Amino acid sequence: MRVGFVVNPIAGMGGRVGLKGTDGKVAEARERGAEPRAPERARAALSALRARGDGVTVVTAAGEMGADAARDAGFDPEVVYEYDPDPEGASATSAADTRAAVRAFVDAGVDIVLFVGGDGTAVDVARALEAAGDGTVEVPMLGVPAGVKIYSSVFGVTPKDAGRVVASFDAVADREVNDIDEAAYREGEVRTTLRAVVPVPVAEAVQSSKQVAGGSVDGVASGFANDVEDGVTYVLGPGGTVGAIKRELGFEPSPLGVDVYRDGEVVLRDGTEAEILDALGEENVVVVSPIGGQGFVFGRGNHQISPAVIERSSVEVVASPSKLDDVGVLRVDTDDEAVNGSLRGWQKVRVGRYEHRLLKVV
Repeated sequence: MRVGFVVNPIAGMGGRVGLKGTDGKVAEARERGAEPRAPERARAALSALRARGDGVTVVTAAGEMGADAARDAGFDPEVVYEYDPDPEGASATSAADTRAAVRAFVDAGVDIVLFVGGDGTAVDVARALEAAGDGTVEVPMLGVPAGVKIYSSVFGVTPKDAGRVVASFDAVADREVNDIDEAAYREGEVRTTLRAVVPVPVAEAVQSSKQVAGGSVDGVASGFANDVEDGVTYVLGPGGTVGAIKRELGFEPSPLGVDVYRDGEVVLRDGTEAEILDALGEENVVVVSPIGGQGFVFGRGNHQISPAVIERSSVEVVASPSKLDDVGVLRVDTDDEAVNGSLRGWQKVRVGRYEHRLLKVV
């Protein structure tokens, strides 16, 4: 099997520093101390592919766009696309490079394109495949999740899952590539647009598209607010359900950001990872709600709540009953396998003023 492999080196850099995306914000992300997360996720996916797949040839782009990760994972890649690197060492790759690389993959006869990035990268890959097929996407694609927001249903649940799926898939089905307006997203408005419908491997380890809708959360918010304790620091994640809790506590939530609350006051609004760590107290509770349709409680849209924050906190999950019925299980993807492991198992989820359910974290 010939696997086309392309990496968006800057994908996800804006997450932990509170930018909620990296489009047009790379310089600012670097100024805030952001570090690339895509290379490690690329290596994890390819290592899983190499462990499961015999006779795999990785067809890729030069350097940080794929070849580096492929060699690190033990492959001898076939490089079919070169780009001009930044002489100062910063990533100089662009969406145009991604599209050009994918077209080169098709010309090289790949059987599937495995990409590392978020929804924007998925759009670029899909458009290149459409152009190569004169409007029809014939080569399947699968994403390694590395972006901040992932609304499309073309990604593996984790990087390792993506590699395993590529190694063993035997059927494909059409799935949606969605993208959002990042500028509107930073202001608290979600504007999703269907960009393409593409063939994707059929497997349980391919995540569903994100659902924006939720349900009544008044009981959840009221019950949580009644149980708030003095002296405890609450790290309140983004999303509509936790947003209702913030309003019940008496303040307007920052748009899709992470806020910190203690002793009746907002200690921090829209915090970065570093700011959240500085705001923590002796006893801390991270409050999150699963993403509708996917079940992620960490690793999608809330990267500011990093492994370092989680390690110093207990975790409380809140959700409407209808959302839990839909997701079935909870998922975590924190970039730290030890933290992921500590979170797996049965988790108590507040679903009403007094009611809780047990749901498994996988």
